[in-house]
Amino acid sequence: MRTHVFLAGLLAGSAVLAVHAQPGPTDPQIAHIVVTANQVDIDAGKVAEKKGSTKDVRAFGKQMVTDHTAVNKSAAALVQKLHVKPEPNDTSASLKKGGEENLAALSRLKGKEFDQAYVDHEVAYHQAVIDAVDKTLVPNARNEELKALIVKVRPALVEHLEHAKHLQAELGK
Repeated sequence: MRTHVFLAGLLAGSAVLAVHAQPGPTDPQIAHIVVTANQVDIDAGKVAEKKGSTKDVRAFGKQMVTDHTAVNKSAAALVQKLHVKPEPNDTSASLKKGGEENLAALSRLKGKEFDQAYVDHEVAYHQAVIDAVDKTLVPNARNEELKALIVKVRPALVEHLEHAKHLQAELGK
């Protein structure tokens, strides 16, 4: 009997450790990730609006600025309504750092090289964000309104990914 109690306690303790070892992000952390992810794409889009060498790349950059700015406005309104303060975290810091590195790389490029690098990054970035939405943000969001906002934005992310892939194919011709 004592062994069973000990094992049950050990298993319960292991389960608690497993939960604490890899906790998902909290709602304030998710809010910060959403805002940061959008800001990274807004910043890159602004650069593409100015430096893109084709009308299509400049238009795509402008669309990224418009669409992701709208999402950030919705997110800001929601966190204010919910009295949630977005909380910086490792994921949002990594997104910000990656965005800064992308901007630095793009600043050194011109013409077709810029277009290709910007669009390639947009394809990879949107796929990574969609994966994060599906595997991390939606499953861990506890507030239903926050979760609904993320779910609502997902189709636009998929559309952006498909648009970027189309541009990527066009640039590769």
